[in-house]
Amino acid sequence: MKQCVSFFPLKIITYPKGEYGLEDNPVEITPAEAVAYEDAILAATAKENRFFENDRGLAEYIHGEALNKKVYSLYPSVEIVDGELWGVMTAGLKECLSREETSELLDFVTG
Repeated sequence: MKQCVSFFPLKIITYPKGEYGLEDNPVEITPAEAVAYEDAILAATAKENRFFENDRGLAEYIHGEALNKKVYSLYPSVEIVDGELWGVMTAGLKECLSREETSELLDFVTG
């Protein structure tokens, strides 16, 4: 099985705690500011990844039949690149994807 890694920019929104719990006013933070939260995001992502019903991760939600046959697994994470936090999606592939299938997978990941 081949492994493919794709990086994508993140839009990060935080909900600060106020006097009575979470504030109603979300605050967007930059990818550079989000670096401080990398460990917490990695821990939360690892925790969520354990809840998938099988070892395919997000790949179990791919609806396109051809793409679903070629993509065995799909797991999200984050990584620091040039001082900014980026989203990372790691795909386990049974076989190579065509250009159209790669585009379809990227649309699925970023959608």
